[in-house]
Amino acid sequence: MRRRISGTIIGVIAASMFLAAAAHATTTGGAASPRTKVTLVAPAAPGGGWDAFARESQQVMRVEGIAGGVQVVNIPGASGTIGLGQLVGMGDRHDLMMVTGGVMLGGIIINDSQVTLDDVVPIARLADDFNVLVVPADSPYQTLDDFAAALAANPGGTAIAGGSLGGIDHLLAGLLAQEVGADPAEVNYLAYPGGGEVVTSILSQTAAAGLSGYNEFRDQIESGSMRALGTSAPEPVDGIDIPTFREGGLDVAMSNWRGFVAPPGISESVEAELVAMATELRDTPAWREVLDRNGWVDSYMIGDEFAAFIDEETQRTGEIVEELGL
Repeated sequence: MRRRISGTIIGVIAASMFLAAAAHATTTGGAASPRTKVTLVAPAAPGGGWDAFARESQQVMRVEGIAGGVQVVNIPGASGTIGLGQLVGMGDRHDLMMVTGGVMLGGIIINDSQVTLDDVVPIARLADDFNVLVVPADSPYQTLDDFAAALAANPGGTAIAGGSLGGIDHLLAGLLAQEVGADPAEVNYLAYPGGGEVVTSILSQTAAAGLSGYNEFRDQIESGSMRALGTSAPEPVDGIDIPTFREGGLDVAMSNWRGFVAPPGISESVEAELVAMATELRDTPAWREVLDRNGWVDSYMIGDEFAAFIDEETQRTGEIVEELGL
């Protein structure tokens, strides 16, 4: 696939300085419990799914008093692997959790990352999100069939905007191409570090279509500036009135799970506290409202079960990447 990567180096440097300053504060008299203050790292630019997940979590944690102080820091780039590398480098920081999910698994492979999710501590899986394929309102593609025909006929000329290379958006673009009989390696995939830039690419018609989580396109879909052609959910999701790819005749489905991981050197007591905080978050009525508002599906999982799930998903993602020749 042709590749375009938009970097935000200044943001990464600023985030690194923030985390370093926070680490200094922690080691010079800060409290030793994440209940006092916790930083949620969104390993993507503002405006994307990971950013939204972090900020929704921040709001609920604040309102419900799960932590005394909750901040969000964005560290975008390389399907979240830049943020992952920084988290691993934090060692035993007790006051950090990073958002992760299916996007990162493919990114680790595509970017040949030196760090993986084996290097961090799984805390909790909290939600599944599903992608939506959208086109600008004035696009000639009125239906999923229209887009599928164009993609089959000219995959290189049918640019698809989405998140970082190797992520769910990228894999779905390849799976859709494969399903319509096109070579996934020929798809013109435009990779961006955040959902806001994906939206801009579509509305400016730099891309013919876009793939991302429903919530990232919701405002544009509701305003009529974008048209939704299909969703990657295996079956219809309550509150999202968009047909699935399968309902549209394309046998493609994939979820984008989201959750939290922590630095590798934390103690068992800190790990237990972070798991408890994530569980309390999930059990609040406010979080259920978050799920409903964003079209996310509860997929709570902790402990050994969550670790085993990550291992299984890592293997599955590797098989898809290899199959698609990405």
